[in-house]
Amino acid sequence: MAEIGVIGAGSWGTALALLLHENGHKVTLWSHRESEAEQIRATRRHESKLEGIRIPETMEVTSSLEEAVKGKEVCVVVVPSVCVRETAERMKPYIRPGMFLVSASKGIEESTLFTMSGILEEVLPEAVCSVLSGPSHAEEVAKGLPTTCVIGAHREEDARYLQKLFMSPCFRVYISPDLTGIELGGALKNVIALAAGIADGMGYGDNAKAALITRGMVEISRLGTRLGGHQETFSGLTGMGDLIVTCASMHSRNRRAGILLGKGRTMEEAMKEVNMVVEGVYSARAAVKLAETCGIELPIIEQVNQVLFEGKDPHQAVSELMLRDSKIENSLLPWESVS
Repeated sequence: MAEIGVIGAGSWGTALALLLHENGHKVTLWSHRESEAEQIRATRRHESKLEGIRIPETMEVTSSLEEAVKGKEVCVVVVPSVCVRETAERMKPYIRPGMFLVSASKGIEESTLFTMSGILEEVLPEAVCSVLSGPSHAEEVAKGLPTTCVIGAHREEDARYLQKLFMSPCFRVYISPDLTGIELGGALKNVIALAAGIADGMGYGDNAKAALITRGMVEISRLGTRLGGHQETFSGLTGMGDLIVTCASMHSRNRRAGILLGKGRTMEEAMKEVNMVVEGVYSARAAVKLAETCGIELPIIEQVNQVLFEGKDPHQAVSELMLRDSKIENSLLPWESVS
């Protein structure tokens, strides 16, 4: 049994806390609001995040970071990407050398273009940082439905240790050394899911969805491999797997926000109506900045940015994507020579 702090009581943080508690670990769930922590303690429910799921009496719930972090063997960081740096700074007094940090947040920090583990490693260098990602809706994990994820770590022995903590009959965990690929796949798929939702909101069909998923994956892997990720990662669970589930499911807040944008809502209206953090909005601009530093094109992600931040009509964005210059799908494939 390990003592584990789960930092963030959103739907994903709460689901992971439930999973780890069910696995026999001593878990403390941290909320940034005392009113929320008190409500969970009093009712043993978190209806606004995970409807119908009971929180066990033996799981501690607190709004004190000291209680959630100090003395723990592992802390799982599951706050919105825009809050990771601030939260890490607040955690600093309670971190001991060698403590395991697992980033389960997905995003890219716009000001620095750091991934979430990059932020943790900068702010908390004495800790051992890793990541958890994959096609994993919180609602399904909380219900014990079969789910598969990946733990990314720099050292295999650390990955193996964390794999054992999370592994269960309904939660299968693979391991990987490719933190860069895992995190970029997890962040960028949210932007493509916004595009998929926009297409749904405009009434487009399965043909358009399939095109957005496959060409979106091309953009993700194009940028990700340029930044040091591996192609195998983008073809796997934290790449194509996560992209498929985020583009296809109504559990996906990014897809739901995209649907509202496709129906004519503004970015602000869509985010308010979804009433949850829409990470793709924050990653979209960062992705374009990363692409500019690499000198590569990301046509879908660029159009999503224009819809989000420049008020572009989604119909015009789709038209421009369809009317781009003719391309070869895969320039690495050889043609037969003319005899």
